[in-house]
Amino acid sequence: MSEHKVFVTRQLPPATLERLSAHCDLEVWEDFMPPPYEVILEKVSQLSGLVCLLTDRIDARLMDAGPSLKVISNMAVGFDNIDVAAASARGIPVGNTPDVLTETTADFAFALLMAVARRIPEAKQYIHEGKWRTWHPTVLSGQDIYGATLGIVGFGRIGRALSRRASGFNMRVLVDTLEPEAEVSEAGGEKVRLDELLRESDYVSLHVPLTEDTKHLISKDELAAMKPTAVLVNTARGGVVDPAALYEALRDGVILAAGLDVTEPEPIAPDDPLLTLDNCLVMPHIASASVATRRKMAEMAVDNVIAGLRGEPLPTCVNPEVR
Repeated sequence: MSEHKVFVTRQLPPATLERLSAHCDLEVWEDFMPPPYEVILEKVSQLSGLVCLLTDRIDARLMDAGPSLKVISNMAVGFDNIDVAAASARGIPVGNTPDVLTETTADFAFALLMAVARRIPEAKQYIHEGKWRTWHPTVLSGQDIYGATLGIVGFGRIGRALSRRASGFNMRVLVDTLEPEAEVSEAGGEKVRLDELLRESDYVSLHVPLTEDTKHLISKDELAAMKPTAVLVNTARGGVVDPAALYEALRDGVILAAGLDVTEPEPIAPDDPLLTLDNCLVMPHIASASVATRRKMAEMAVDNVIAGLRGEPLPTCVNPEVR
């Protein structure tokens, strides 16, 4: 039996789990739904490593209950589910899975943009409801994408990848970011303030992490600043958008439409008012859900936890100051 015990909070590809099991005494949560917080809290007292997902809250209380915890590995790019400051204070490295899902997520963001702009979900429903009786010049007319203006809020890996896709549609790209103007220009964008981006863009795509500064970054005033023909796309975090303000803006025609892969709360309730709107397309947080990308994410998460068990630097560490 290994000296290390690792708990994985969800089923991963069998080959990945088999590789991890060679380095530890492995336990995997078998249920489809995530383990309750209290379950992880109980198990962590014996753990050396923890592989978790965005659905798992990993806070200071839980870390204090795991005196032997050597590494936390999050199978995600974001890590707002983990109190990283608390982990650093306790000398626990935290891993994530960046880069690997960049192109897949950018693909999906652009797919959302196109689906909403051209009213594809509405058209499908139109057929299912038996309304398609003839061709008509005004039925389900959408917005053009080629040559339009795309506003990208946040210009990290995914934002840059989305900009590359926009270039193929001859779009003007406006960017709100802390990155230097020269870097934005080199990537084909124009660095502007958020208010100008909202005012000028036909499409606004969000690519910022969820922090205290970005909580409800897009709310009533920001939505009011957008064009009435504008489309909002969010594949970042649900909390970046104020859902009540978005519902009112979509209902009242303040903006044209929205495509959301993330919501606040998440998962969204079946009776949420956003789901009653034809001009709001909501997806169940699947932007990175390609078979190849999810497999690579699992492999990276396992690489991080194996390194942590060995006392080696994590390949992708969000708090590298911890040694």
